[in-house]
Amino acid sequence: MKRWHKRVASVSGFSLMEVLIALFLTTLITTAAFKAYITQHKNYLIQDDITEIQQGARASIDELTKQIRMAGYALPYGLPSIIAANTNPDTITISYHQEGCDTYLSAPMPQTSSELKCGTDVSCFNPSQWVYIWEPDSAKGEWFEISWVQPSSGHLQHRESNLSRKYGTKSTVLSLTRVQFYIDRTVPDHPNLMMKAVGKDPQVYAENITDLQFRYKLSNGMIVDVPPTVEDIREVMITVTGRSANPDPDRPAGDQYRFRTYSSSVSLRNLNV
Repeated sequence: MKRWHKRVASVSGFSLMEVLIALFLTTLITTAAFKAYITQHKNYLIQDDITEIQQGARASIDELTKQIRMAGYALPYGLPSIIAANTNPDTITISYHQEGCDTYLSAPMPQTSSELKCGTDVSCFNPSQWVYIWEPDSAKGEWFEISWVQPSSGHLQHRESNLSRKYGTKSTVLSLTRVQFYIDRTVPDHPNLMMKAVGKDPQVYAENITDLQFRYKLSNGMIVDVPPTVEDIREVMITVTGRSANPDPDRPAGDQYRFRTYSSSVSLRNLNV
């Protein structure tokens, strides 16, 4: 019994103070590690946010540059290649000709609702496609939607309400593109760059784009917000501003979003240069 008591008495342990100190140091190290993780995670989210802003704004600049560069290509007389609107954010409408699918009327239309009898193969056209019909003699034209394509007979059907007048022989049916870009602020917290093709519903091209500005350099060197005539435009200067998707609560009130602005310029090669 005495020997067992001596063995128990000789076993050393931790005092309450030592346990408290160990617990304090463990808590301190854990807290420091957690704060470092939170900081790194926050920096990662910030970089990811900035990357998304850059991708959206740069994609917008690239698409606008590509579309504006085509403006005016092989358009029929009287159809403007660019329609500028100083709407702050600005709006631009671009028109140009697409290669690969055109035809002409081989017979005049007896009625505005009549089908179009064409003189070439029409199999390259598609139902629901919007095209432009233009009459050289009157220099008049309009957009309409193809409702049915009959390659065997060379006929194009259209919806009865599409055409406002009868078109004569040699009137051309052209595959043209008309696309409009503008900022939609219907939901203030989520502004988007919209892209609208003729006859189609608007589509979101890029999210969280807050501003779109265009300036136009004219043949005389002047730079204006809205050109007096399209033929005077020699260069279009584009500015796009992207914004972070969500506010950062750690930033000052009124400045909780991050912004990035990108600029580009496009020389117009298809106008009267």
